[in-house]
Amino acid sequence: MKKMMMMAAMMLLSVGAFAQNEVGQITLKPTAGINLASITDSNDPKMRIGLIAGVEAEYGVAENFGITAGVFYSQQGVKFDGKESSTLYADGQLVGGTTFEGKATYKLDYINVPIMAQFYPVKGLAIKAGVQPGFNVLKKVHRDGTWTTAGVLGGNQQTVDEDYDIEDGVKGFNLSIPMGLSYEISDFVIDARYNLGVTKIFDDGDNKHSVFTFTLGYKFAL
Repeated sequence: MKKMMMMAAMMLLSVGAFAQNEVGQITLKPTAGINLASITDSNDPKMRIGLIAGVEAEYGVAENFGITAGVFYSQQGVKFDGKESSTLYADGQLVGGTTFEGKATYKLDYINVPIMAQFYPVKGLAIKAGVQPGFNVLKKVHRDGTWTTAGVLGGNQQTVDEDYDIEDGVKGFNLSIPMGLSYEISDFVIDARYNLGVTKIFDDGDNKHSVFTFTLGYKFAL
């Protein structure tokens, strides 16, 4: 029994000591996958499924430790299904309003730059966390439903199914904390992360991004 336990311990130690990257080595990893994106502090949000693609570089600091930096195009945002209302005032007096009923998809796309530390407890498996600055490059909302307007000059109803630009209110910079796991199989890397929003998305409100990311990459040494 003691011999078996010693053999098992030696096997675990040999696996744990396996060098994931050579010290000083730089690798590149082109990557693509999907986002399951939502936002916090909102009423009954639904996930927007989007694409993510980019490239990530890793520097081998030690046998079981590396630092990565990447650049990714990331489709984020959220979906809603229900009613949204707004009011219009003139000289302090209520003069009208609009109500949208249907489906709305907020398309908020970013160039994200994740900078992460990676620890390899066993061969192929990495535990990672870091920071991720993001820069907004697209802000649209797609509405599929009915607009109803009302006011002192009358009202009307209109059916819509199209994109609208969001002119104001979306912050250009976003910061999040990415954390996750990855596993390498024959130079292919399966990666799962959760991106926790730190800064607010809009000028008004406390909404922050909440994004699950699943990607597949191919890793090669320079």
